[in-house]
Amino acid sequence: MAAGGGLVSVDYEVFGRVQGVFFRKYTQAEGKRLGVVGWVKNTSHGTVQGQLQGPAASVRELQEWLRKTGSPQSHISRAEFRNEKKIEALEHKDFVILK
Repeated sequence: MAAGGGLVSVDYEVFGRVQGVFFRKYTQAEGKRLGVVGWVKNTSHGTVQGQLQGPAASVRELQEWLRKTGSPQSHISRAEFRNEKKIEALEHKDFVILK
């Protein structure tokens, strides 16, 4: 992955029926497919949150996936994105599921 210029980092939280429907597994797979790194985890209040890092175009594509697609059995009511910033280098090596 190219370092420098086009890397961004953004935090996210997805609301709706996103726990118990393999949402984290599908998010990890989609992130890896797009070449995005970061993490995903369930929260105690029934949402899924995490962080995405990678080339801006790939991060945008995954944001759109989190907003509209998700896992086959999920029902997304909304996705929020915060703390978006340009970064010089990736802070994660892979896309991981946190417990």
